[in-house]
Amino acid sequence: MKSPKEIVQGMLHNDAFSQLLDMQIIALELGTCTLSCPVTKASTNGFGIAHGGLTYSLADSALAFAANTRGQQCVSIDTQISHLAKVQLGDTLTAHCTEIHRGKRTGTYQVSIENQDHRLVAFFKGTVFVSDQNW
Repeated sequence: MKSPKEIVQGMLHNDAFSQLLDMQIIALELGTCTLSCPVTKASTNGFGIAHGGLTYSLADSALAFAANTRGQQCVSIDTQISHLAKVQLGDTLTAHCTEIHRGKRTGTYQVSIENQDHRLVAFFKGTVFVSDQNW
Protein backbone atom coordinates (compact mmCIF):
# COMPACT_ATOMS: atom_id res chain seq x y z
CA MET A 1 0.00 0.00 0.00
CA LYS A 2 1.20 3.53 -0.78
CA SER A 3 2.14 5.91 2.01
CA PRO A 4 0.04 9.05 2.65
CA LYS A 5 2.84 11.15 1.15
CA GLU A 6 2.98 9.04 -2.02
CA ILE A 7 -0.80 9.20 -2.42
CA VAL A 8 -1.03 12.96 -1.97
CA GLN A 9 2.05 13.72 -4.07
CA GLY A 10 0.47 11.67 -6.88
CA MET A 11 -2.85 13.47 -6.48
CA LEU A 12 -1.17 16.89 -6.54
CA HIS A 13 0.92 15.91 -9.57
CA ASN A 14 -2.31 15.21 -11.50
CA ASP A 15 -4.27 18.16 -10.03
CA ALA A 16 -3.83 20.96 -12.56
CA PHE A 17 -6.14 23.33 -10.68
CA SER A 18 -4.30 23.07 -7.36
CA GLN A 19 -1.07 23.60 -9.29
CA LEU A 20 -2.57 26.63 -11.05
CA LEU A 21 -3.26 28.17 -7.63
CA ASP A 22 0.31 27.33 -6.52
CA MET A 23 -0.83 25.19 -3.58
CA GLN A 24 1.98 23.80 -1.47
CA ILE A 25 1.81 20.89 0.98
CA ILE A 26 3.00 22.08 4.38
CA ALA A 27 2.16 19.03 6.52
CA LEU A 28 0.56 15.66 6.00
CA GLU A 29 -0.43 12.79 8.29
CA LEU A 30 -3.19 10.19 8.33
CA GLY A 31 -6.48 12.08 8.14
CA THR A 32 -4.90 15.54 8.13
CA CYS A 33 -3.39 17.94 5.64
CA THR A 34 -2.07 21.49 5.73
CA LEU A 35 -1.80 23.44 2.46
CA SER A 36 -0.89 27.00 1.60
CA CYS A 37 -1.31 29.27 -1.40
CA PRO A 38 -0.70 32.92 -2.24
CA VAL A 39 -3.39 35.45 -3.09
CA THR A 40 -2.45 36.77 -6.52
CA LYS A 41 -4.03 39.36 -8.80
CA ALA A 42 -5.52 36.49 -10.83
CA SER A 43 -7.43 35.26 -7.76
CA THR A 44 -9.07 38.59 -6.85
CA ASN A 45 -12.62 39.65 -7.60
CA GLY A 46 -14.19 42.95 -8.70
CA PHE A 47 -13.75 44.38 -5.19
CA GLY A 48 -9.99 43.81 -5.34
CA ILE A 49 -10.06 41.16 -2.64
CA ALA A 50 -9.67 37.40 -2.94
CA HIS A 51 -12.48 35.64 -4.77
CA GLY A 52 -14.38 33.28 -2.48
CA GLY A 53 -13.54 30.48 -4.86
CA LEU A 54 -9.89 30.70 -3.80
CA THR A 55 -10.56 29.89 -0.16
CA TYR A 56 -13.09 27.26 -1.22
CA SER A 57 -10.61 25.63 -3.61
CA LEU A 58 -7.84 25.60 -1.02
CA ALA A 59 -10.16 24.00 1.53
CA ASP A 60 -11.51 21.50 -0.99
CA SER A 61 -8.01 20.36 -1.93
CA ALA A 62 -7.00 20.06 1.73
CA LEU A 63 -10.12 17.94 2.29
CA ALA A 64 -9.35 15.71 -0.69
CA PHE A 65 -5.75 15.18 0.32
CA ALA A 66 -6.55 14.50 4.01
CA ALA A 67 -9.36 12.07 3.19
CA ASN A 68 -7.26 10.07 0.74
CA THR A 69 -4.29 9.59 3.10
CA ARG A 70 -5.84 6.41 4.46
CA GLY A 71 -5.36 4.63 1.13
CA GLN A 72 -8.95 4.44 -0.11
CA GLN A 73 -10.08 6.74 -2.89
CA CYS A 74 -12.49 9.37 -1.57
CA VAL A 75 -14.54 12.10 -3.25
CA SER A 76 -16.51 14.91 -1.67
CA ILE A 77 -20.29 14.59 -1.53
CA ASP A 78 -21.18 17.62 0.60
CA THR A 79 -19.29 20.80 1.48
CA GLN A 80 -20.00 24.11 3.15
CA ILE A 81 -17.87 27.20 3.69
CA SER A 82 -18.23 30.31 5.82
CA HIS A 83 -16.16 33.35 4.85
CA LEU A 84 -15.25 35.18 8.05
CA ALA A 85 -12.86 37.96 7.00
CA LYS A 86 -11.60 39.73 3.90
CA VAL A 87 -8.61 38.18 2.16
CA GLN A 88 -6.30 40.70 0.53
CA LEU A 89 -4.07 40.63 -2.52
CA GLY A 90 -0.62 39.56 -1.31
CA ASP A 91 -1.92 37.46 1.60
CA THR A 92 -0.75 33.90 2.04
CA LEU A 93 -3.48 31.47 3.04
CA THR A 94 -2.98 28.28 5.03
CA ALA A 95 -5.64 25.58 5.27
CA HIS A 96 -5.56 23.06 8.13
CA CYS A 97 -7.80 20.04 7.49
CA THR A 98 -8.57 17.55 10.27
CA GLU A 99 -10.62 14.40 10.27
CA ILE A 100 -13.66 14.56 12.55
CA HIS A 101 -15.13 11.14 11.76
CA ARG A 102 -14.16 8.31 9.46
CA GLY A 103 -16.62 5.50 8.85
CA LYS A 104 -16.80 2.66 6.36
CA ARG A 105 -18.54 4.71 3.67
CA THR A 106 -18.22 8.37 4.71
CA GLY A 107 -15.81 10.71 6.43
CA THR A 108 -16.31 14.17 7.88
CA TYR A 109 -13.60 16.82 7.91
CA GLN A 110 -13.19 20.42 8.97
CA VAL A 111 -10.84 22.97 7.48
CA SER A 112 -9.78 26.24 9.04
CA ILE A 113 -8.20 28.79 6.72
CA GLU A 114 -5.93 31.47 8.14
CA ASN A 115 -3.93 34.30 6.65
CA GLN A 116 -0.25 34.93 7.34
CA ASP A 117 -1.17 36.74 10.58
CA HIS A 118 -2.96 33.60 11.84
CA ARG A 119 -6.33 35.30 11.47
CA LEU A 120 -9.16 32.88 10.73
CA VAL A 121 -10.61 33.99 7.39
CA ALA A 122 -12.80 30.98 6.49
CA PHE A 123 -14.17 27.78 7.97
CA PHE A 124 -15.11 24.77 5.82
CA LYS A 125 -16.80 21.46 6.58
CA GLY A 126 -16.90 18.56 4.16
CA THR A 127 -18.15 15.01 3.87
CA VAL A 128 -16.53 12.47 1.59
CA PHE A 129 -17.64 9.17 0.15
CA VAL A 130 -15.14 6.41 0.90
CA SER A 131 -14.94 4.08 -2.09
CA ASP A 132 -13.75 0.47 -2.32
CA GLN A 133 -10.93 1.58 -4.64
CA ASN A 134 -7.46 1.65 -3.12
CA TRP A 135 -4.58 3.81 -4.21
